[in-house]
Amino acid sequence: MSEELVFYTNPMSRGRIVRWMLEEVGQPYRTEVLDYDKMKAPAYLAINPMGKVPAIAHGDTVVTEAAAICAYLADAFPQAGLAPPPGDRARGPYYRWLFFAAGPVEAAVTNKSMGFEVPEERRRMAGYGCLADVINALETALDGREYLAGDRFSAADLYVGAQMAWGLQFGTIEKRPAFEAYAARLINRPAAVRAREIDDALMAAPEAVSA
Repeated sequence: MSEELVFYTNPMSRGRIVRWMLEEVGQPYRTEVLDYDKMKAPAYLAINPMGKVPAIAHGDTVVTEAAAICAYLADAFPQAGLAPPPGDRARGPYYRWLFFAAGPVEAAVTNKSMGFEVPEERRRMAGYGCLADVINALETALDGREYLAGDRFSAADLYVGAQMAWGLQFGTIEKRPAFEAYAARLINRPAAVRAREIDDALMAAPEAVSA
């Protein structure tokens, strides 16, 4: 695809996950940095009616939600090798853990951060059950594996690793040796380092726009 790739973000948001993905993809993109008080403006609501970042526009295609953006970019630019090819059995765990992080992990960690715990008698009503089950499932996924889907890094690792690194840093995910080793290995990838440097520079000089 040759259409312009535009990235809508704020350096203090989940957009940092998508920045990392864009740096892994290696395609040219233009960044639109939005202040939080501008995200409900009509111009941006036309991009994302939720008035939240991140979002991307790839030509006429708009994608929101960080996990969906990662999955889209992996398929739109297969030469980057960030998703198992169609028909590969590794596609199963790739989807499984990518969306496990977007669903149960995100919900469980957010609830913990807000001081909410699902009552034991109602856990069947919650998609994630309880935080302990989510954390144990993540540890099982990493048992004896370097990557979550096959033998190479994928967008699933990027998304899970970003969530895990954030949770370990701020105490919303329990520190376990498997988690710390996995997160440390991933966040030291060259693309992850570049992405952090770009967003950290934007935080220091918010008026700047990187391309």
